[in-house]
Amino acid sequence: MKKIFSITALVLGGVLAAGSALAHDDAYLDTQKAPHGGQLRMAGVYHFELVVDRTSPDAKEKPVAVYLTDHAGEKIPAAGATGSVILLSGKTRTTVTLTPDGGNLLKGVGKYASTPDLKAIVSITPAGQAAAQARFTPLSGAGEMHSGGSK
Repeated sequence: MKKIFSITALVLGGVLAAGSALAHDDAYLDTQKAPHGGQLRMAGVYHFELVVDRTSPDAKEKPVAVYLTDHAGEKIPAAGATGSVILLSGKTRTTVTLTPDGGNLLKGVGKYASTPDLKAIVSITPAGQAAAQARFTPLSGAGEMHSGGSK
């Protein structure tokens, strides 16, 4: 009986350790090359990749895109999802409504400055699922260096 308990405890410990090994923190995600040149963040059971325009420090209308995947990198369909991005730069706050645009992509347009202090809060509710949220610093050094996108 003691041997069965030991084996069960060992297996359970391994399963729990494997589950925590699958979790990715922001520092780890900043070392990964994002498929679309954006910044990756965990949001519950999802990964969000936020892609913002990097071309101009001037505040003007620019595109915003968010790609949905699971923790294994498999695409999550965006059909039926709703979402928004709050962009913060200095004292300027812009809310961008996201709409599905095929595959695992949600897109929108908003007025923002592409500066290193840009912060974003992405909130998405996939069809039939609970809402998920993630915070980004899409133009900070770590996201830029490892995203593989243009600066």
